[in-house]
Amino acid sequence: MTPTATVPPAASPPAPPRLASLDAFRGFVMFLMMAEVLHLCRVAQNLQAAGAASAVWNFLCHHQDHVEWVGGVLHDLIQPSFSFLVGVALPFSLASRLARGQSKSLLWWHAVWRSLVLILLGVFLRSTGSNHPNWTFEDTLSQIGLGYSFLFALGMTSRRTQWIAFGILLVGYWAAFALYRPPADFDFSTVGVSAKWLAEHGHTGFAEHWQKNGNFAWAADRVILNWFPRPKEWVFNGGGYSTLSFIPTLATMLLGLLAGEVLRANHRPKYRLNWLLIAGVVGLASGWVLGVLGICPVVKKIWTPSWVLFSGGWCCLLLAAFYAIIDVQRLGGWSFPLQVIGMNSIAAYFMAHEFTGFIGRNVKTHLGQEFFQFAAPAYEPFFHGAAILLGLWLILYWMYRRKLFLRI
Repeated sequence: MTPTATVPPAASPPAPPRLASLDAFRGFVMFLMMAEVLHLCRVAQNLQAAGAASAVWNFLCHHQDHVEWVGGVLHDLIQPSFSFLVGVALPFSLASRLARGQSKSLLWWHAVWRSLVLILLGVFLRSTGSNHPNWTFEDTLSQIGLGYSFLFALGMTSRRTQWIAFGILLVGYWAAFALYRPPADFDFSTVGVSAKWLAEHGHTGFAEHWQKNGNFAWAADRVILNWFPRPKEWVFNGGGYSTLSFIPTLATMLLGLLAGEVLRANHRPKYRLNWLLIAGVVGLASGWVLGVLGICPVVKKIWTPSWVLFSGGWCCLLLAAFYAIIDVQRLGGWSFPLQVIGMNSIAAYFMAHEFTGFIGRNVKTHLGQEFFQFAAPAYEPFFHGAAILLGLWLILYWMYRRKLFLRI
C-alpha cells in the first residue's frame, strides 16, 4: 500500500519588521502634544512684561499655539500627523495579525471595536471634570474612531481603489461646502463669530463657503449633536470644529495608508524615500495653490480638503526624514526617548490629559512652591512644565521596560 502523503498546512505570511522610524515619528508627535506643559507662550509673555522680550521665545510660542483660522504652524501638525500615522501603521498591523493566523472576520470585529473605543475614549476625556457627558466628536481620538472602520475596509482593497477613494473624499467634501451657504442676513454673532473676527480672519468671495460657524459642517452639527442628551441645545463650537471633519480626516489616514504600503512593500529604500518626497512636495504645493486661488482655504479647524493636502505633504516629508535617518542611515540612537513615547502613544495621550495636574501639584508640594523660580520668575512655567514632562516620560519608560503597552 502506498503511504498517503501529508500536505503541510499553508504557512502564514511572515510578520513585517518593525520600523523604528514610525515609532520615533509617532513619539515626536506625542511629545509635541505633551510639551504643551512647557507653557512657552507664558514665558514669552512674562519676558515681554519684564521688558526683556525675546525673539527666540516668541518664535517658540508661535509654534506651540494653533493659528486662529487659515494656515498652520508646527502645533497644527500634531493631529494630522497622528491621524496620518494611524494609516501608515495599518498595513503593518494587518500583515502582523494575518501572520498570527487571524481570520478576516476577527480582523473586522477588532476594527469595529477599535473604532467604538476610540470614539468613546474621546468623549470620556472631554467630559472629565464635567457633571455630564460631553457628546461632541471633534477631538483627535473620536475623529480617528469615526473613520477607522472605513479605513480598514479600504485597507483590504487595491491601491487603485484607495486612490479613487482619496479623490472622492476630497472632491465630495469640497462640493458639500461649495453648495452650502447660510442666508444672506445670517447673524454670525449668534454663533460666536464677531464682526471684528470676520474682519481679521473671515473669508471673502467664493471662500465664504468655508466661513467659521456658517459652513456645511456646522449646519450638520446643528442636527447631529442635538440628537444626544445635553443640558441645552448645541448651537456652535467656539473654535469652529465639527464632527464631519472625520471625513477629510479619513482622507489623511488614507494618505498614510498609501505611504505605509509603500514602506511595507519590497521596494528599495531609495524608491520609498522618493515616493514620500514627491508626495510631500505635491501635497504641499497643491494645498497651498488651492488656498491662494480661493478655491478652498487651508483651514485645519474644519479640515478642508486643501488642509488634507497641505498637512499631508508635511507628514510625508517628516516621515521621509525619520525613515532616512533612522532606518536607512541607521542613526537611531538619539531617537530612543521618542520611541519610548511612540510605542505607547495611547497611554501618552491619556496621561497628557489626566496626569499633568497631579504631577504638577506634587512636584511643587515636595520641592517647594517657589522652587522653579531658581533661574528667574519669568521662566518658572517652563521649568515646572519640564519637571511634569520628565515625570510623564519616566512613567512611559517604566512601562516600556516592563513591556506594558496600551493597545486598542
